[in-house]
Parts: sequence; C-alpha cells; structure tokens
Amino acid sequence: MHKFVENIIAFALRNHILVLFLTAILLVVGVICYKSTPIEAYPDVTNTRVQIIAQWPGRSAEEVEKFVTLPVMQQLNTIPRKTDVRSTSLFGLSVVTVLFEDGVDDFLAQQYASNRMQDIDLPEGVDLSIEPPSGATGEIFRYIIESDLPIREVSAIQEWMVERELLSVPGVATIASFGGEEKMFEIKVNPAELSNYDLSPLQVYEVVAGSNINVGGDIIRKGSQAYVVRGIGLLETIEDIENILIEVKGENPIRVRQVTTVSVSSKPRLGQVGLNDRDDVIQGIVIMLRGQNPGEVIAHLKEKIDELNTRILPPGVRIVPFMDRTKLVDATVSTVLKNMIEGILLVSLIVFIFLFNWRTTLIVATVIPLSFLFAIIMLRIQGLPANLISMGALGFRVTSRRHVSHCRKCLCRYGTTFPCPGSAI
Repeated sequence: MHKFVENIIAFALRNHILVLFLTAILLVVGVICYKSTPIEAYPDVTNTRVQIIAQWPGRSAEEVEKFVTLPVMQQLNTIPRKTDVRSTSLFGLSVVTVLFEDGVDDFLAQQYASNRMQDIDLPEGVDLSIEPPSGATGEIFRYIIESDLPIREVSAIQEWMVERELLSVPGVATIASFGGEEKMFEIKVNPAELSNYDLSPLQVYEVVAGSNINVGGDIIRKGSQAYVVRGIGLLETIEDIENILIEVKGENPIRVRQVTTVSVSSKPRLGQVGLNDRDDVIQGIVIMLRGQNPGEVIAHLKEKIDELNTRILPPGVRIVPFMDRTKLVDATVSTVLKNMIEGILLVSLIVFIFLFNWRTTLIVATVIPLSFLFAIIMLRIQGLPANLISMGALGFRVTSRRHVSHCRKCLCRYGTTFPCPGSAI
C-alpha cells in the first residue's frame, strides 16, 4: 500500500499539468452537479409502491373486506415483480398496498396495477382509484385560504378553483384539503303535504335525481346552418329544484316547492381546522410526485399562487402559505457550507502555524472543497438526491504524516529531478 501511494505521488509530480487540468475539470463538473442535484429534506427509503383506494359508503369493515379488499388483493397478486401485498379495511374504506422490487419504475408499477384493475368485479357503488406515486416524505407545502366569505363558499373555491390550478403545476401529485364545509342543497319533505297530494318521499327523490341531468338531442339543419338541440336539466339554484314537476293530477301540476322546503346547507362536519388565532380555516397540503426536485416544484407552486392571488381568485380571497420545505433545505445547505468554510480556515491556520509553508497550506485547504464536490458528483452519477443526512455526512478528515525522516529514502527513490513529496512539509 505504501508503494502504491508513492507511485501515485510520483505520477502527480511528473504530470503536474495533467493533474491541474483534471482538478479544473473536477471543479467545473462538481459545481454544475451541485447546482443541478435535487436536495430533499428527508431521504425516501420506501420501496416502489402502488396504493389502490376503494370507497364504499355505509358498509361495515367486514363487508368491505369480503366484497372489495379480497377481490382486489386476489387480482393484484398476479402482478409481476411484486414483493408483498398488504391491505387495510375500515368502515366504508379499503386500502390495498402493493410493494415492488428495487429498480421497478413508478410508472411501470402504476401501469401494472391499472391493467389488473380492469378485470376486477366489484359491487355497485364502489369508487376505486389509484393513489398518485408519492413517497412517504412527499409533503412539501401547506397553505390556507383567507377570506371574509362564509366558510362554505371558501370550500367551494378551494375545490373548484385552487385545487385544479395547483394540480397543473409540474411535479404535484395531489392536493389534500382539510377543514371547511361541503355545500349541498337540502330538501325537507312535508309529510302533511305529501299525504294531501297522495305522494311518497321516494317519488320526490326519484324525480329530483332524474331531473339533474343534461341530455343531448339531434341537429336541425336549416339551409347552410345547423342548430343543436339539447335538454338542459342541471340544477344550479334553489328555484331550479323548486320548479321540478313531480306529476300532473287532473289539470293541476304538482311541483317540488308545494310539498318540500329547499335550502342551501352543508354535510355534517367531522372536524375543523384552526391556525393561530383562526378557529375555522381551509387548509391545503401539496404532495409531490416521487423523485421530483422539491426546490423546482415549490418555485413553480409559488408562481402559480401569485397568479391565483392576482388574476384568478375573487376579490378578498387570498392563498397564504405558512409551511415551506425550502426553508429547512436552505438552512441545511447553509449549515454545511458554513461548516466547510470554517473547517477550511481552521485547517489552513493549523497547517500554516506548524509548517509555515503557504504552498502546503493551499494544497491541504484545496482538498476539502474538492472532496465535497467529488461526493456530489458521485451522488449525481447514481441518480440520488442530496438530503439532510447525506449533506450532513459530507464532512472532511485531514490527516498528516511525517515525511521528514524519510527524505533521504524518498530522494533516493525519486531521484534528484523530482523532489521528495514530504520535503515541503
């Protein structure tokens, strides 16, 4: 080993121009890799996975397990390159997770699961979906919506405007919303009026459900023009619901308003979100796609939020971020750079005090940032993002050996043309 190190030193001394050229290349490539390497807050050590979420409202966990979870697991067990299939059955909810081998691409895993789901025979009313490929540490951004409007209206803005715009940002997997109320039209049936008109609540339900639809007709051609015939039936206001015709008795039409009371309401709330001194707000959590660069995704998110606040949202409605992962990442990067600079200065000072040679001090101090850049290049080659653990581990260790006692041996070995590597120390 000692002979091997001596040969490397001899080669470097004989080809110092080549060494300087390679060092410059290392410096340039390292800086480029440092700027382009994604930096995450936490390492995602989870396997490639696919989650299939099925909702069957009003059903017990036993029914969900028997009629939904087991058929889904049976079909997904035939997926190639899987390692495990796990499931959770709750009241009205089934979650099946498929874990894959190392090296399986997220897109390929999603495609495998999507193909198998086409052949699953499930009961009527089951809503089956595949979760976007996000990692366990995919949460990168949180925000609330500030407005003086009723919380019900703010919930509608979040669902129909904010979520749709933020989902268009590259790298965003999904938006998880919390808080607020879901707007709905409530129809209260008057039993006495139903008895007077000899009607049943089921008739009212079927008529309202059948009226809330648009139907397409034909095309009426007139000369060189054509008119599209459509039946508009989507319900948008209370008056639309009240004017629905239930049936005609004799010559008297019976409408919904005659036997019911229609009002705007909301579904029963299961929880409430508060922040600081606000006790009822709408919160959104942005989940990032697995493998994306969080810095770039958050930058695009902020641009989209500025566009929403200035051009799209109604007056008096604003999106206010309150949690951003870039703050943690920036703090980590600044800490690593600060420690590296302090280490360079400390090592340089110690080397200069003991050796009193500026060339040796410069060589030792240069090794520290070059080692850091070399480690970044290795991360980039392997396609791995930097994170808090890897950035904190990119430290340095400086060791020194005494060469003074070996000067005669080194001079004899290298000859008089190339001086002893330790003669400068």
